[in-house]
Amino acid sequence: MNGSQLTELPDDSEQLRPHVVSLRRAALQADDLSAVGTFSDGFLIRFLRARDFDLTLSLKLLLNYLHWRRESPEISTCLSPSSVFGLLKTSYHAVLPQRDHVGSRVLIYRIGQWNPKDWSAFQVFRVSLMTSEIISRETETQRRGLKVIFDLKGWSLGHALQINPSLARKISCVLSDSFPLKVRGIHLVNEPIFFRPVFSMIRPFLPDKIKQRVHMHGTDYHHTLSDLFSPDVLPPEYGGEGLGIEEVCQAWTQELFQSENLLKQIASHPTGDISTNPGDALISEENETMTLTEG
Repeated sequence: MNGSQLTELPDDSEQLRPHVVSLRRAALQADDLSAVGTFSDGFLIRFLRARDFDLTLSLKLLLNYLHWRRESPEISTCLSPSSVFGLLKTSYHAVLPQRDHVGSRVLIYRIGQWNPKDWSAFQVFRVSLMTSEIISRETETQRRGLKVIFDLKGWSLGHALQINPSLARKISCVLSDSFPLKVRGIHLVNEPIFFRPVFSMIRPFLPDKIKQRVHMHGTDYHHTLSDLFSPDVLPPEYGGEGLGIEEVCQAWTQELFQSENLLKQIASHPTGDISTNPGDALISEENETMTLTEG
């Protein structure tokens, strides 16, 4: 079976087992993971689905994910919605309740709701990571990916000054090849001219496939977005017929708070794989081989 066909199979399918075993072995043989006990099947399947079961690409993605968690503890070790409640209650961010016509999750970020005097760029980025951790656990999202709408109305010099090259690199890494999610499209609306220098900092770190999926719509975006999303998906503020933006933002904020304990567990775990304990014994190749043979 090819990668696309494997992606459609359920997590417990025996046909996925050899790929899971291969990725686990390859990951545990990596020098910087010698202290890791093991990885759960469900955790590894996220990375396999994100790269259509290509072992080399899946391993690279997994190692990148673990690397940024270690290298960015100021973000990765604090995934508490309570820590950014003031930002969330401004209706800054939402995951829309309806998926698009191909099943992708649709996310909206309203930059103008972010007051850079109150919230640092690191705290704002933390919101993205919390959402990413939650939706990456959804099987349908693993298969169909996500699309993001950045509403840049209200973008100011204060916002621009928050984005330094180091943070730009971290953002671009997570967007491109450090998180087990397929980014199907990035749509910018209401982008002012002076946003372009900031995007110029981020763009060099993006792989070509992501660069090709970035679309700038300007202020006359209702028509162009309607060509890409059906009316029932988008809020009326973005030319659709779905729930209003304030309502969907509040609903997603509630979802984040309901997931607070889960997010805290992910943040405190060495690898983020909360289905395993840090002290779990290493699964031997002999046992893995025996399991495959018996299957």
